[in-house]
Amino acid sequence: MADLTQLVESTIAPMGYELVDAERAGRGLLRITIDRADGSGERIRIEDCERVSRQLTNVFMVEGIDYARLEVGSAGVDRPLKKLADFVRFAGENAVLKLRVPLAGRKNFEGVLQTPEGEGPDAKLALVFKGKDGTEQVLDFVLSDIERANLNPALDFGKGRK
Repeated sequence: MADLTQLVESTIAPMGYELVDAERAGRGLLRITIDRADGSGERIRIEDCERVSRQLTNVFMVEGIDYARLEVGSAGVDRPLKKLADFVRFAGENAVLKLRVPLAGRKNFEGVLQTPEGEGPDAKLALVFKGKDGTEQVLDFVLSDIERANLNPALDFGKGRK
């Protein structure tokens, strides 16, 4: 999968996209999740997915990548956080994360991401969350502690309503 990830990243980066995730699913499905590389906040549109899909189809044919179906999609508003660069880019944003091993009796946390300290796999990550007593607490962790992490945006569907 590492070679596939590198191939996808090197193909879509010059197009202005970032690889968020590459997953092989059942029945030959190859699922590619993308976002904008510039961090502009502009959403991925269907045209972006079509453009990336066409380019990857051509590259996979040349490189002999085996798959039955290719699915290219947006990371969405609840974008997964997988790399240190994601935690740097989205510092200050709301997120939810699940730890591999419980800390203080719990695995699931929701709060605000802090700016990471350091670099590489040992970079110190932090999340400010409300404890059971309502006080703000800080969860310190590293990437390898995380089972799953996603942005958790506050969506307001009432804007513009009268």
